[in-house]
Amino acid sequence: MLLIAGVTGKTDNQGPGATRTCPRCGNTTQWQRLKSYRQFTLFFVLPLWRWGRQEYEQCGVCGQTAAA
Repeated sequence: MLLIAGVTGKTDNQGPGATRTCPRCGNTTQWQRLKSYRQFTLFFVLPLWRWGRQEYEQCGVCGQTAAA
């Protein structure tokens, strides 16, 4: 029996976040809310376990992140 499994990282867009001034680029924009996690998958399709969940916001101009 051959089983193919792997570990992948995934990031989901959770919609618009707060409007802030970015400390890195100085632009005032609406940031995006994101959720990321790592998952162990079977055949790279069926997720079995997820861990390392993080929620954060990201600047749409330069990509700087901050805790949500």
